[in-house]
Amino acid sequence: MIDKSGKQRGWQGMRRPLATIILCGAVAASLQGCIGMAIGGAVMGTLAATDRRTLGAQTEDAAIVLKGEAHIPNVVGGAGHVNVASFNRKVLLTGEVRDEAMKAAVEREVSAIEGVQSIVNELAVAGPSSFTSRSNDSLITGKVKASFVDTKDLYANSIKVVTERGTVYLMGRVTQREGLLAGEVTRGIGGVQKVVKVFEYITDNELRQLNSMPENQNRK
Repeated sequence: MIDKSGKQRGWQGMRRPLATIILCGAVAASLQGCIGMAIGGAVMGTLAATDRRTLGAQTEDAAIVLKGEAHIPNVVGGAGHVNVASFNRKVLLTGEVRDEAMKAAVEREVSAIEGVQSIVNELAVAGPSSFTSRSNDSLITGKVKASFVDTKDLYANSIKVVTERGTVYLMGRVTQREGLLAGEVTRGIGGVQKVVKVFEYITDNELRQLNSMPENQNRK
């Protein structure tokens, strides 16, 4: 088992290469989705050790997203474009729907999924965004993630980034200090219109406990 100081040195050493990989991955994703997914999978595997969720929460989040993406088309059909993100069982809904009734219907559908603890419904009543807009959002997300990797005192894998029509949503388990820093960094990225924090805040003491917890214990 690698000691704590050793892990820290290794992570700091990987920051800049990972920032480059993440940004390149976002560019590729805006052009070719399959390439972006492959790169993203490799990066996520490398960063897994810094995820502040338990393994159970990570698994449930993945299942929630898959079920949401499978169920929502039955509600919106071709009249909407909905993205589902989940972090520690808190679900963020972004995108566009036809009217308020459809917005409420999507929320009801997702709230019925097993494991969902809360929902932040940021769906806009508007026409579906264009491919150009979505590509630009992917590029912004990549820039934000790369900036997090390259910023001291921020751990990229503790924060999930979702961008919709230039608005950046930040999810994750962070301290107040980390949340403030993440917001400042995000606002400095070109193309960002607005920053919305959907964080779950933890205390500095809770963070120290997480950092000192044996890896297998945090994965239960």
